[in-house]
Amino acid sequence: MTLERWESRSEAALQAIAVVFLVAYAAPIIWVDLPVRLAQTCQIAVWITWAVFGIDYLARLGLSEQRWRWFYTNLPSLVILILPMLRPLRLLRLVTLIGVLNRTGSHSLRGKVAVYATGGVVLLVVCGALAITDAERGQPDAMIQGFGDGLWWAVTTITTVGYGDTFPLTTTGRIVAACLMAGGMALLGVVTAMLASWLVEQVDDSKAQSAANVQIVELERKIDELAEEIRREGGRCAS
Repeated sequence: MTLERWESRSEAALQAIAVVFLVAYAAPIIWVDLPVRLAQTCQIAVWITWAVFGIDYLARLGLSEQRWRWFYTNLPSLVILILPMLRPLRLLRLVTLIGVLNRTGSHSLRGKVAVYATGGVVLLVVCGALAITDAERGQPDAMIQGFGDGLWWAVTTITTVGYGDTFPLTTTGRIVAACLMAGGMALLGVVTAMLASWLVEQVDDSKAQSAANVQIVELERKIDELAEEIRREGGRCAS
């Protein structure tokens, strides 16, 4: 089996597992008073999905033709996989879910970009809020102790407002913040480029419409002149 065939066959399963991971990861963070048995079930589900991601990583490494090159280009995946302190960053696996939305969305380029931008914003905000709450909750002097605090922080961070009323204190929290800032700037660039493209297209369409109107007026004038000339020739022939 080739790497491309493995990725195409495992894509849907990994996306479903990513959703399971999100639910199992988010439930204990959002609902602090979750029953012990349910919290343990969520923890088991997180570890199982983590193991599946590990198997997928090893499979792709084994199937790649240039393993060292693949290894170097996928170092972030390996770091996130093996370092416990970066566990919240496993939520980045959910980025693949945007591809599903993209395939079911508009077929136009602007529609695809809009789907990616909207899905990316929602995904980054939710995952950022979950990750920062998981990293900061219970830490000494931490300002983010609940999902609501994390959600507020994620929104103000990704929109580059940055009131400064809440900010991470832990190393993991700062790594999450750096990822969210980078993602926010990238999405802002995409939205700006999409808006600029739309404005340019509207201007081009307006110019094209104006040129077409001018050509139509000119064509009507020539038709009127030709009709007048035909009438004159017809009068001469009659006389």
